[in-house]
Amino acid sequence: MKITVHSVFGIFGNFTALFLFLAPIITFKRIIRHKGTEKFSGVPYMMTLLNCLLSAWYGLPFVSPNNLLVSTINGTGSAIELIYVTIFLIYAPKREKAKLFGIFLFVVLVFSTVALVSLLALEAGNTRAVFCGFAASIFSIIMYASPLLIMKTVIKTKSVEFMPFFLSLFVFLCGTSWFVFGLLGRDPFVAVPNSFGCVLGVAQLILYFIYKDNKGTTVTVKRIDIESVEIKGLPKENKDQSQSNVSHDQAQADRLEHVVV
Repeated sequence: MKITVHSVFGIFGNFTALFLFLAPIITFKRIIRHKGTEKFSGVPYMMTLLNCLLSAWYGLPFVSPNNLLVSTINGTGSAIELIYVTIFLIYAPKREKAKLFGIFLFVVLVFSTVALVSLLALEAGNTRAVFCGFAASIFSIIMYASPLLIMKTVIKTKSVEFMPFFLSLFVFLCGTSWFVFGLLGRDPFVAVPNSFGCVLGVAQLILYFIYKDNKGTTVTVKRIDIESVEIKGLPKENKDQSQSNVSHDQAQADRLEHVVV
């Protein structure tokens, strides 16, 4: 019975994580349509790619047993994030493109090092699993910490404009399902980092219900921020509209990425 319940939580975790991996599609449709990355950052996608690669490697049977579902969703996530990274490398400005390519080489180097060391220097069994598990857990915790930025924005503006309910809900469901999956499998390298996702998901839902009816403060804060930014060559009305669109999409891009297992 334990194995059946364990698998159910893993399958549910795959579903919720896939939803979150696909959520930034709206942002990338904008990038392709405008043929430029504007003020969006490609760094979070690079780090998510690294986390997915490490987690997928950790879930392979010759590294850790009973974690194949971890490999399937993170392997899928790696493919999706690689597409996002490729789009950034194509449409980013030259200076930003060089920076992103350097980070991409770092991602490849770290993953290759972990994979080669685990295969060539460590014997199959507990030692290999611990080494790969620590590597995956470190980046999982870093990625789960990213929503703290948007939560700070919600508290400051007293508005949930940049923190949609369903995204917060799926952060909670994804973190909780993989947390339980790790507990049932007695795997601290799955349970511990996803416990952060569970707690942050609860915190986001609490903030949502506190501020969901409050919209007035957001408009005031945005107006102050817009007046401090100059966009050359645009009339004042277009400055406000352009900055508002960029700010909204930027916040969405920072918000969506980084749920990992």
